[in-house]
Amino acid sequence: MASGKPTRTIGRRPAVAVALLIGLAVGGGGGTAGWAAEPNAQPDGPRKRVRELGIVVGRYEPGPLNAITDVPGVKVGHATVVKGQGPLKPGEGPARTGVTVIIPRDDVWRKKVPAGAFVLNGTGEMTGLAWVAESGFLEYPIALTNTLNVPRVANGVMSWMIKAYPDIGIDDDTLTPVVAECDDSRLNDIQGRHVSEADVMRALDGAQGGPVAEGSVGAGTGMVSYGFKGGIGTASRRLSTDDGGYTAGVLVNANHGRREELTVAGVPVGRLYDRPAGPRVSRDAWLESHEGSIIVVIATDAPLDSRQLTRLAKRAALGLARTGSTARHGSGDFMLAFSTGNTIPHYPKERTLTLTRLADTHLNPLLAATVEAAEEAILNALTMATTVEGRDGRRVEAIGLARLTDVVRNGGR
Repeated sequence: MASGKPTRTIGRRPAVAVALLIGLAVGGGGGTAGWAAEPNAQPDGPRKRVRELGIVVGRYEPGPLNAITDVPGVKVGHATVVKGQGPLKPGEGPARTGVTVIIPRDDVWRKKVPAGAFVLNGTGEMTGLAWVAESGFLEYPIALTNTLNVPRVANGVMSWMIKAYPDIGIDDDTLTPVVAECDDSRLNDIQGRHVSEADVMRALDGAQGGPVAEGSVGAGTGMVSYGFKGGIGTASRRLSTDDGGYTAGVLVNANHGRREELTVAGVPVGRLYDRPAGPRVSRDAWLESHEGSIIVVIATDAPLDSRQLTRLAKRAALGLARTGSTARHGSGDFMLAFSTGNTIPHYPKERTLTLTRLADTHLNPLLAATVEAAEEAILNALTMATTVEGRDGRRVEAIGLARLTDVVRNGGR
């Protein structure tokens, strides 16, 4: 990237292509390793999702894509920004950042979806939650990005919405977009706010159903999780016909956790990962300087109201805990859930409207499915992420897949 021009990945790009893009953009020697000499960071082939490694999380079956897009109508788009390398020049680069968008359904402005949210620890921001809590619905796309880029990304969402609905703010309501952030300043020139309004609009225009790119892509480009490269992860669960046949899908932006906390399928992987390679490698102070955050977005086609979706959002925190997180003091842990199982019209013509609601006594399978999908989405973020070198030559290694499977297989023995 000697030219300094940003590389921008828009829409849905296969994960392998994203890995190659990031690798070409940030490769090269001269960097300072995130772990001085990562003993288990040997190359082990293409990145794979955790289930492809033979690690099965929970008992419910995933949907066909094992992704949030298994919920019909849900679309995901990314814009990845990679620019420059070497010493940090505040406001100029290097940039390792991006934006990820989730569109709940087509024409969500006029066909709103019920929604609810939960904040496990509030060291962070997800804008628009006051209106979600007050109204009980969501009426625009959700955007994920880095901390200092929130206003620009919100502007991009508003510009995209105004283009689609020109009467907004004139003869129609205004809007307060939902934009959630994590701090990617360990690898990224966050002062540069390198995600533009145009990037956001292109990500929204390119959002699609189908497979979702994961790892070091979009909003996850500069994220670090459990001392490894983190980022975007997704997973889903589909209930049996007897349990209603509903789908719960989760997408995360993982930027949380300390190395020693990481737990995979009940195995304390974070504490065992460096063995038997020798003494624990000293961490660079910058890798531990932030406690990080995680954003969790849950989608379902089950007909739930806002109160029930808030309950679902709370259960995603249990999936987070299963991976080892304790929601540390400096962590921002935000969960947002929405349902496509009902439609709330923009301006109802009738005085009353009828919505279908799943009985609370039949909610348990969906609660359990959400916990499992959240847990697996976080693990997919780790196993699909690629090693990234960012500002000041800082390098964060992706978790070694061979080492991970070996530790889990042996159960810590």
